[in-house]
Amino acid sequence: MDLSIAEAAERTGLTVHTLRYYERDGLLLRGVDRSATGHRRYTDDDIRWIVLLTRLRSTGMPIREVSRYAALVREGDGNEQARLDILRAHRQNVLTQLAEVTEHLGAIERKIGIYVDRIENPLTSSALEGVG
Repeated sequence: MDLSIAEAAERTGLTVHTLRYYERDGLLLRGVDRSATGHRRYTDDDIRWIVLLTRLRSTGMPIREVSRYAALVREGDGNEQARLDILRAHRQNVLTQLAEVTEHLGAIERKIGIYVDRIENPLTSSALEGVG
């Protein structure tokens, strides 16, 4: 399957501008093929890689780390440990962020519970805790 840049953008949820940026910044595994008229043509492999890049970026991996990871993948076999190290370090960062967000969500849930209790039991509920 070959997709135009517009179709690739739609498929990946990215903008055409972002796809061009990824290509220009060397984040793709290889140069994107071109049609006889010079238009970009994206393959299934290109799309799978772009989806992975999007997931790495969406979970906070800096461009420089994505670029480093992409360079290692392009180099081929023999550097799997370095790739694994990058992904493990990123996983740890994501787990730390997830724990923080979960803690914040718990505070929001507790505050919602206070308001629900106050609304459903106006005569028996205690005063709202804290600010807000």
